[in-house]
Amino acid sequence: MATQWGRPWARIFSLTVLVLAFTVVVSASTGDKLPEFKDCLKVCNAENCSPDKPQTPIPVLHRLLFWTCASECDYACQHIVTGQRMATGLTVEQFYGKWPFYRFLGMQEPFSVLFSLGNLWAHWDGLKKVQSRIPKSYSLRIFYDWLAYVGISSWVFSSIFHTRDFRFTEELDYFAAGANVLYGLYYTVVRVFRLDKRTPRRRTTLRVWSLVCASLFLGHVSYLKFIRWDYTYNMAANVAAGIVQNVLWTWFSFKRYRESRRMWAVWPGFVVAWIIFAMSMELFDFPPWLGCIDAHSLWHLMTIGPTILWYK
Repeated sequence: MATQWGRPWARIFSLTVLVLAFTVVVSASTGDKLPEFKDCLKVCNAENCSPDKPQTPIPVLHRLLFWTCASECDYACQHIVTGQRMATGLTVEQFYGKWPFYRFLGMQEPFSVLFSLGNLWAHWDGLKKVQSRIPKSYSLRIFYDWLAYVGISSWVFSSIFHTRDFRFTEELDYFAAGANVLYGLYYTVVRVFRLDKRTPRRRTTLRVWSLVCASLFLGHVSYLKFIRWDYTYNMAANVAAGIVQNVLWTWFSFKRYRESRRMWAVWPGFVVAWIIFAMSMELFDFPPWLGCIDAHSLWHLMTIGPTILWYK
């Protein structure tokens, strides 16, 4: 009997490892090192940002989003150089580790903002469903509520980061995303092993598990903030938590289906498979279509559906 569910479990686990392992590969950024880009920046700053020359006006909305003369030059030169390269058949390059996107209303990555807001809405709608359909007396209700609260916060900060990429907004995005992933793991263990049950042993286990997760998050944030801002470590930490969640939910789905033979039991496994497929978008990184949509924004788009299903 073990092999009946062990085989698909192993396939999901292997696919998860394969997909997530590849996401830690970071493309080299060469656009900001191109001589023509550096020359463009030098000329633009000299002609438009020098105090002894007339200042180029910056739209009010851009100023509200902290666009300065220097950052306007940087944005303009990225697209000038990219346009020249495309006209001569050369590849589109990344600048400072990011693709050159066309902004909209001052937002650097408008479609990533839009899809982040879509995920935010999915959690908000899920929270309303939970609060209207599940009584407060149900022992898992508080965990459902916090799943939504953490998810909403995570996508708020994702929207802010993709609107304007600063170190501060990046930190908020990364810390909130880490909290989202870690709370997902926390909730998964609580739900799968029913640590919400009010027995002395499980209540003690829940306290210990809560302390472990809180300590892991504080250690994670402290390391990134005060010791080293490490992209590879951050990705590895999220990957590890994600793999454990996916494995647990896949095992749980097959176990429940084997016991009940009802299709509702496989929904968590289906959602996990969808999320893994969505993650694969990060494997196929490509220059943004029409300067607007890249693989990362598609990853945000494809996580909206699983979130909606999860709350059902």
